Amino acid sequence: MKRLLFLVLSVAMLSLSGCGVRSIPMSRNAVDAAAAEITNQYKRRADLIPNLVEVVKGYAKHEKTTLESVVSARANATAMTIDPSKATPAELARYANAQGQLSQALGRLLAISENYPNLKADANFRDLQAQLEGSENRITIARQRYIAAINDFNNQIGVFPSSIANSLFFHHSKLPQWDLEASEKKAVEKAPEVKF
Repeated sequence: MKRLLFLVLSVAMLSLSGCGVRSIPMSRNAVDAAAAEITNQYKRRADLIPNLVEVVKGYAKHEKTTLESVVSARANATAMTIDPSKATPAELARYANAQGQLSQALGRLLAISENYPNLKADANFRDLQAQLEGSENRITIARQRYIAAINDFNNQIGVFPSSIANSLFFHHSKLPQWDLEASEKKAVEKAPEVKF
């Protein structure tokens, strides 16, 4: 009798583990970790910006409005903090919008370097520009990982057999995917102009 009970419990445990009892919480943890990595990369970028602005200020004093827009966008982006595990789609959208405005301001700032050959030649500027470009790449990778983690989680809770465990034990809803703000979508849809 004990062997039969042990066998039944063993089969039940194996069945439950294959139905998402472990994988759903692990998948949710991966989503939270990926969201935290996006925040981490935004913080890294925000920490680099004051240094970049100071270098550019030395060369482009009359480009004050561009520099002020970068400082203002950085302030807006760093003032907003979210808890990725509790963020609503609206909070994520506001956060993404603030980060998008910062990206646009940085693009204008980097375009200034085209007008100032001495600035482009300055080693500090080149180093900071490389760091900033690296930060943008890291943010892109972090977003891709977040999107993949959300996709995996949504599959875990919505696809049989793990959806059974979700409906019995967890009751999770699908998570919204990372999305661009309307202004960012327009910028992405418009083909970039290259002029020589």
